[in-house]
Amino acid sequence: MRRHRTAAAVLLSVGTLLTAALSATTAQAAPAPGAEAPAARSVGAAEQQRATDFWTPARMRAATPLDLTAAPGALARVAGAATPTTIAPTAAAAPGAPSAAAVSPRAFPQAGGPWTGGGAVVKTSGRVFFTLQGRTASCSGNAVTSQNASTVITAGHCVKYQGAWHTDWVFVPAYDNGNAPYGRWTATKLLTTPQWEASEDINYDVGAAVLAPLNGQKLTAVTGAQGIQFNGGYNKPMYAFGFPAASPYDGTRLIHCSGNSSKDFLFSQDHSLGCNMTGGSSGGPWFTGFNEATGTGLQVSVNSFGYTFLPNRMFGPYFGNDAKALYDRAQTS
Repeated sequence: MRRHRTAAAVLLSVGTLLTAALSATTAQAAPAPGAEAPAARSVGAAEQQRATDFWTPARMRAATPLDLTAAPGALARVAGAATPTTIAPTAAAAPGAPSAAAVSPRAFPQAGGPWTGGGAVVKTSGRVFFTLQGRTASCSGNAVTSQNASTVITAGHCVKYQGAWHTDWVFVPAYDNGNAPYGRWTATKLLTTPQWEASEDINYDVGAAVLAPLNGQKLTAVTGAQGIQFNGGYNKPMYAFGFPAASPYDGTRLIHCSGNSSKDFLFSQDHSLGCNMTGGSSGGPWFTGFNEATGTGLQVSVNSFGYTFLPNRMFGPYFGNDAKALYDRAQTS
């Protein structure tokens, strides 16, 4: 039985997974206008190697969702009406995929079910694994178009929680029941918004990771990349993806939800979507303008939390100026 944690019972009462650890040092982009500088942690080569060795197929299968129990911080300023910023996808359509004109939406609306449509999202989405306070845990994440071709967007609590950055952090694109068909990618830098860093304000539950090259290649050269949009507004058709690992799901498959989103009318400034995904889906991408034929879209949020008293509804942070500042710093690291 779920308990009421506060007005904004955090992160997927249904179960939330944290993730941890990226890092590398480098140039930092200036924050977007009106935004504060993101918080970051660098990950050294020794920790990267330890993470690679640590995450065996057995440990990945055994990783468990971690419920987010912290109360959200004070509600922050309203997102405002800033000019939208859009970065296009760089992922190619799956071989043999029909053209956009030939396919009408078939997976819309959807309260939660396996994604069988194929396309780019199968490779850009992945499961995130990390250790937190001695336990193994998991989240979800997504590769986005970036200058460094190595940036993954996830939830803030998937990189840092209760004052501690996660360790042994890896991203496994197209995760398949313990298998890593495109490899296990370690982080060189983990980042989150200053609001999540300071008080775990649920309105800013956004994280990012910069990944080290693997076998001489950068991440999005292997997986492709989704687009991303900031200050795009509310009340749009959305598709959400993730790897929920709490019952009735088991973390082995990419699950999706879709429907017309709305703005949270209760306690946060977040997007709201009918969705029954559970713990482990945290950090998975929300897309607007999603094309079922190609599996591409513009990421505008991540799976973040649910209210204990409002089942089968997911909430995700609005990507405003602070999320853009986070992305800018990550993609130039």
